[in-house]
Amino acid sequence: MAESNIRPDHGLSVRMMITIVGLMFLYIIIAVVMIQLGISVVVTSLFCGGMLYAQYFFSGKIAMFSMRAHEVTPEEEPELHRIVDNLCQLANMKKPKVGVAEMDLPNAFATGRNPNNAVVCVTRGIMHRLSTDELEAVLAHEISHVAHRDVAVMTIASGVGMLAGMVSRMAMWGAMLGGGGNSRDNNNGGNIVLLEIATMLVSMVVGFVAFLLTMSLSRYRELSADRAGAILIGKPQMLASALVRITGDMGKIPRTDLRKAEGMNAFFFAPALSGGGASSLFATHPSLQKRLDQLNKIERELNGQ
Repeated sequence: MAESNIRPDHGLSVRMMITIVGLMFLYIIIAVVMIQLGISVVVTSLFCGGMLYAQYFFSGKIAMFSMRAHEVTPEEEPELHRIVDNLCQLANMKKPKVGVAEMDLPNAFATGRNPNNAVVCVTRGIMHRLSTDELEAVLAHEISHVAHRDVAVMTIASGVGMLAGMVSRMAMWGAMLGGGGNSRDNNNGGNIVLLEIATMLVSMVVGFVAFLLTMSLSRYRELSADRAGAILIGKPQMLASALVRITGDMGKIPRTDLRKAEGMNAFFFAPALSGGGASSLFATHPSLQKRLDQLNKIERELNGQ
């Protein structure tokens, strides 16, 4: 197939490369820390490699399962497939699988390690709330994520933070249960406890840095997908309308339901919980106003203003 009509975002590509390099460096730090804990090189390599492999190859299935989502056929959801077919023809790209999450939360996400294994998924809630044009705009945004191949990078990024958290907990329990003995044994035990405390702190720092890298990339990739999706369909205001409607309706969803879905925030079209007054450093998405301002600017550009 010829090159996609969704143009590459060089700013996004550079940020993804920087993020991957940074995360691989953090992965190495985690491996060194595990070896310092007394875990063999072989076990450490298998553990870290296994985590990375599982995140990369099974993340799509995990995401679909966590959202109670399933793949749907054209016979089951003809209108949804019609929209995706039209968008893929417009974008000149392979059609991803189409899924529906059986929940009232109004949202959408893309998952899969590459375009050949991608799934674009919408919730029942968003299908009931948006007009056809608004839903098309949201799906154009999600298909842009597939074209940009940023989903795989986000998947790997989330794995580093998870691994750092596991190592930190291992070290914490080791420090709590370690030590013991008398004289020389007592000194050795004290040294081991200090090592495990240091390991716990290093792992926490690594996890925090991985989190910041992931959030920074997440915010930029949402703006990138907004722009690419709006240009693809030539209707920035439809995407803006969908954003405003979804953000407003999110407040009507029970907070307990939002918290259950919060773990998927970085992959959602709009965050389940925005965090209120929290620093933008910790946000998965740009502010609603920033996204609307960009879409208004694209609207003016398309109209030659």
